[in-house]
Amino acid sequence: MSSRNRYYSGPASPHFDGHRFMNPAGEPETDRSLRDILRWYRTAPKNPWPSAVPVSPIVPAERVEGLCITMVGHATLLIQTGRLNILTDPVWSDRASPIAFAGPRRVNPPGIRMADLPPIDAILLSHNHYDHLDLSTLKDLQARHRPQIITPLGNDSIIRHHIPDARVDTGDWFDRFDIAPAAEVHIVPALHWSSRGARDRRMALWGGFMLRASGRTIYFAGDTGYGTGAIFRDLRARFGPVDVAILPIGAYAPRWFMAAQHADPDDAIQIMLDLEARAAIGMHWGTFKLTDEPWDEPAQRLTAGLCARNIDAARFISMQPAEQADFT
Repeated sequence: MSSRNRYYSGPASPHFDGHRFMNPAGEPETDRSLRDILRWYRTAPKNPWPSAVPVSPIVPAERVEGLCITMVGHATLLIQTGRLNILTDPVWSDRASPIAFAGPRRVNPPGIRMADLPPIDAILLSHNHYDHLDLSTLKDLQARHRPQIITPLGNDSIIRHHIPDARVDTGDWFDRFDIAPAAEVHIVPALHWSSRGARDRRMALWGGFMLRASGRTIYFAGDTGYGTGAIFRDLRARFGPVDVAILPIGAYAPRWFMAAQHADPDDAIQIMLDLEARAAIGMHWGTFKLTDEPWDEPAQRLTAGLCARNIDAARFISMQPAEQADFT
């Protein structure tokens, strides 16, 4: 154990050295130097995004028997299945930033207004980057819904520091949590990293989730690179074919900087195939400008990549805020 880790103290493991967490052995390195960052800034192309993209927010059903997934924006989706309502990485704030007046600003409003959310039973929170762990949103959801929050090791410390009465369950990769009598969530590996500031890199764990509910298996990847693909082939072996995979398709350019930590559309297609997913949803694009690609390039590249592999475009859709996909 190490007191230098501000979020987590626990035994060492193959992906925790007592101080910092690591990606699985054999996968590409995600840490980047100041020199790398300066190189990126110097060479970044000018790809301005639209200042605003209109959205007509919808009011979802209060409960769903089958399976309906609504895009709120970025990595925030509402999963409704078996009369459960589950949010992923909820961010309703105007900026993905530690400060309210600077940082990436959303170009489209949330696809569901906070006041129009149905009762929220659980939140799947993948890691602590500001475009995924938004304390302002979590405080609002706590006041309105008191949901169960499931998150990888260390992120619970951040949440409880600001929301002492939050119901947080935290675990390591492959830990299981029950969220209802017939619904379970497994935290699973992702190829990424974590930090909230300059001195806490990789001190909290990151991951994705396998949700099993009402006879379906739903995968939410969080943020992840593709790497060797071994983690996705292992997930297929452990959990069987996936019914719906929710996969990141944006924030991938430039590849020399981002490939280890963020999948691009071609990587996402391969993840879908590795998982033998019957359907997939593209997320993590078009809301916050985090990297260099043009606003609509992820969706265009996804369509082109599916066509190149002779895969039905309806199998993998890139969703925009307020769009719904019904898998009943």
